[in-house]
Amino acid sequence: MAQIDVQNLTFYYEGSTDVILDHVSFQIDTDWKLGLIGRNGRGKTTFLNLLLGKYDYQGTISSSEVFDYFPYPVKDKTRNTIDVIEDTDPMYELWKVCRELNLLEIDSDVLYRPFETLSNGEQTKVLLAVLFARENHFLLIDEPTNHLDMESRRKLMGYLNCKKGFILVSHDRAFLDGCIDHVLSINKCNITVTKGNFTTWWENKERQDIFELEQKERLKKDIRKLEKSSRTTGEWAGKVERSKRGAADKGYVGHKAAKMMKRSKILEHRADQALEDKSSLLRNIEEMDDLKLCPLMYHKETLIRMEDIRISYGNSKPVLENFHMEVKRGERVALQGSNGCGKSSILKIIMGINPNFQGRAELSSGVVLSYVPQDTSGISGTLGEFAELNVLDETIFFTVLRKLGFERTQFEKQIEDFSEGQKKKVLIAKSLSQQAHLYIWDEPLNYIDIYSRMQIEQLILEFRPAMLMVEHDSHFIECVATKVIRM
Repeated sequence: MAQIDVQNLTFYYEGSTDVILDHVSFQIDTDWKLGLIGRNGRGKTTFLNLLLGKYDYQGTISSSEVFDYFPYPVKDKTRNTIDVIEDTDPMYELWKVCRELNLLEIDSDVLYRPFETLSNGEQTKVLLAVLFARENHFLLIDEPTNHLDMESRRKLMGYLNCKKGFILVSHDRAFLDGCIDHVLSINKCNITVTKGNFTTWWENKERQDIFELEQKERLKKDIRKLEKSSRTTGEWAGKVERSKRGAADKGYVGHKAAKMMKRSKILEHRADQALEDKSSLLRNIEEMDDLKLCPLMYHKETLIRMEDIRISYGNSKPVLENFHMEVKRGERVALQGSNGCGKSSILKIIMGINPNFQGRAELSSGVVLSYVPQDTSGISGTLGEFAELNVLDETIFFTVLRKLGFERTQFEKQIEDFSEGQKKKVLIAKSLSQQAHLYIWDEPLNYIDIYSRMQIEQLILEFRPAMLMVEHDSHFIECVATKVIRM
């Protein structure tokens, strides 16, 4: 066991006024299974890149470890997987890679298939197997669950739970609970390291937040009492001092006035100390303001009806056959199934952007849709330009973004410079700014931080919009879905 020692680490991007990390210090052991948690844009991926030595920084990072980062690029996905592995690690040992694939429940025949023919889950597992097959390397695993179906997440969770020596960035609460034993939290004002899984960390954080809220209220009351007492004592001291004129014993009166003035100063000092103590509280409480939504009510019960849907691409085997579905007013329907089974294709059929199907897909007359796609690559420009392009009420759009954790400085940036989580929030904020009969969301929570997931859950439970969604966060689906269709 070794340690990674971080002292007075400070970092900001050149040309930016945002300080990502400000004089933070902590230590972590290299045999920990460490979950890295924080709001989108708080610096999680940046910190991993600092460990990799990609950026200049102030302070020190001391470690004897060799770091590996996931995900890493594959130059040519048309090549067989075994060739991709060799490009990644020319010194690999095949038996070790096969051992890791077996632990991940992946058949070794994937090695001799073109890498591009592997599902998202298979590609993720192969790339991780290569890294874990190396010895004496510390892994930096950045959001491995994005685009993975629930079953793939379950298998990957079990695999990581048997490993040690990694930092894992993930926003999937169930996934974190199943494979970490420590939490590194990038907070608003500092970084903390705690023992336990996500649930343990969250319970401790809630207790600390409640304690600080109660302590702040007590201090506020104390400050009011102390300030009132100080004013009263000061006024008395002044009256006594003025009474010296004409007094028989001026020394006694002066002594009494001085004593009262001293008491007034003591009360002022205590009030100042209480103010200082109060200002140190609640600095790391994450604001999770309630989101609002104004869904439209449709006059009929059925919004969508699909019958005998068959999806295929070219002359290949059908992706989906004999699919039937109805979405009714007030329902929140979740499509579940393995990667590549046609979930996103169903959503695209409804949106009119996937013509490659047979069967009947009927959208009731006049139904207004609001869509969140998987892909964020198509958005660019400033937030104001994005709002104008999509005919959004800028005030509502910006308000939603603020409630989702956007700092005011982000509103001056280009969307291209946002983190992936921030880009996804732009798409979600767009949808929440629209009035619709049916909200169609395709993997909306990819890259979205835990706090914002909780906000979105509460929003859906409060306003109960009609929804059709694809999402692999099991906690989220259990919380909000009224019907699950397994494909």
